[in-house]
Amino acid sequence: MRKLLHAAGLRYRVDSPPLRTMRRRADLVFGPARVAVFIDGCFWHNCPLHGNMPRANTDYWMPKLKRNRERDADTDRQLRAAGWLVIRAWEHEDPTEVAARVIEAVHERRVAVRGKRHGSLPV
Repeated sequence: MRKLLHAAGLRYRVDSPPLRTMRRRADLVFGPARVAVFIDGCFWHNCPLHGNMPRANTDYWMPKLKRNRERDADTDRQLRAAGWLVIRAWEHEDPTEVAARVIEAVHERRVAVRGKRHGSLPV
C-alpha cells in the first residue's frame, strides 16, 4: 500500500505519533492534511472476520484483546477531537482499495486546509 501512496505523490511519516502529546503511534501520518492511518492486525485488534481467540490462557487473552480495542477507540476519539481524520483498515483488506480511500481522504483534507487558510471555507 505504501508504494501505491508514494506513486500517487503522497508523502507521509511511518510509525509516528500524530500528536506530539500522544504516545500512541499511527502506521502512516499525513501531517498537513491531519490524516492518521492505522492498519490493524486481525489477531491483535480482534477482527470480527478473522480474529481468533486463543484456546490457551483465555483469562489473559480475552481482557488483553478487549483493552486493545478500547485503546483503539480512545485513540480515535483523541485524534478526532484534535481535528484529525482517522482511517482504520484491517490487514486482510485489499491494499489497492485501502490506498484509494487514503488518497481520496488526503486530497480532500488538503483542499479543505488550503481553503481555510485562504478564508474560503467557514471555520
